[in-house]
Amino acid sequence: MNHELALQKALIAHLASDAGLGALLGEPSRIWDAPPAKPVLPYLLIGRCESRPVSADGGGVEHALTLTVVSNFRGTEEAKAVLAAVRLSLADAAPAVDGIRTVSLRLTFADVYPAPDGIRTFAVLRVRAVTEED
Repeated sequence: MNHELALQKALIAHLASDAGLGALLGEPSRIWDAPPAKPVLPYLLIGRCESRPVSADGGGVEHALTLTVVSNFRGTEEAKAVLAAVRLSLADAAPAVDGIRTVSLRLTFADVYPAPDGIRTFAVLRVRAVTEED
C-alpha cells in the first residue's frame, strides 16, 4: 500500500472539507501538491514528505510533511490566518483513505516569513503523522 499518497489524499480531502479554511482558500479550496501555472493566492501547498517504516503491528509508517501557505497579502496577516485555520482543522484529526488510517497526527513546527521578492509571504507548517493499514 502507498502510505504517502494515501496520507496526502486524506489530508487534502480533510482540509478541503473545512469551512473555515475554505473561507480563506476559496471554493474549491486551493490545496495542491503542485500549483497551476498562474495560481490564485493564497493557497496551500502539500510539499516535501519524508517517511520511514515503524516496527509495529499494522505495517506502520511515520511521515514528516511540509505544508506551505503562499500569500501575496502585504504583511503576514493572511498567511498567519491560513496557518491558524490549518492548525485548527488538523487538531485531533485522523484522516483515512484507500485502506490507510492515520493513528497519530501533530504539528511540530511553524514559521512565517516574507519572500525575498517582498511580494509574497510564506507560512511553513511541519506535520508528523503515523499511518497504518486499516
